[in-house]
Amino acid sequence: MAKDFINGKRTRFGNKRSHALNSTRRAWKPNLQKVRILVDGKPKKVWISTRTLKSGKVTRV
Repeated sequence: MAKDFINGKRTRFGNKRSHALNSTRRAWKPNLQKVRILVDGKPKKVWISTRTLKSGKVTRV
């Protein structure tokens, strides 16, 4: 899947642990949205996490 254009966030993997300590693989995915932002003065569609959008690190076009 895609990764965050600004922060580089991507899917993280680990183990899901049950009460009996059985382990199975699972994934934590960031909430990515495809948005238009200015990159080098030109509008471009990139994947941005909602956390990056909310923090104001980028502005939509």
